[in-house]
Amino acid sequence: MRNLLSYLLIACVGVILAGCGGRAPVDTVDEYTEIEVVDGTAGASTAGIAEDDTEPVVSGLGGETTGEQADEAAVSDGGGDSLLDKRIVYFEYNSSLLTLEAETVVQAHAQYLASNPGVQIILEGHADERGTREYNLALGEDRAKSVANVLEVRGVSSGRIQIVSYGEERPVALGSDEAAWALNRRVEILYQ
Repeated sequence: MRNLLSYLLIACVGVILAGCGGRAPVDTVDEYTEIEVVDGTAGASTAGIAEDDTEPVVSGLGGETTGEQADEAAVSDGGGDSLLDKRIVYFEYNSSLLTLEAETVVQAHAQYLASNPGVQIILEGHADERGTREYNLALGEDRAKSVANVLEVRGVSSGRIQIVSYGEERPVALGSDEAAWALNRRVEILYQ
């Protein structure tokens, strides 16, 4: 009888501990990310984003652009609307890699900031609701840092850039489908 109670107690503790595991974030690898294992830890090596903040690298997925080409792109995107009017850049699922379109928008903002040295900027990183709260806060921060890296490479002082991550806490779309999630994977560019 005493052994039976011991086994039941151990089984109950095991069931309780198994239920406390929580929801693990889904790790997927998109076509732009290559996972690299260094010293037993996984790190992302991506085109256009430096692995450490000390040496940012900027190149588009379609190849590098010259300064003159980037300056022309900063003036107009071909549709007649100014790229400076675009204050939100969007990201793929589970990625902090800037798309070519997003990089062009960020370069236009860098050009504006370079010609207006008194202007400060806030980069608010966001994520969709998938993944844990902590994971999404880190992903939002990584997205904002990706934008900041491009700004710094284009001559904007890091002292003029403030990075904030809200993770999944401030969605613009409340649905639980891909369309809503895509709108929530973003960095908002705010001027002070």
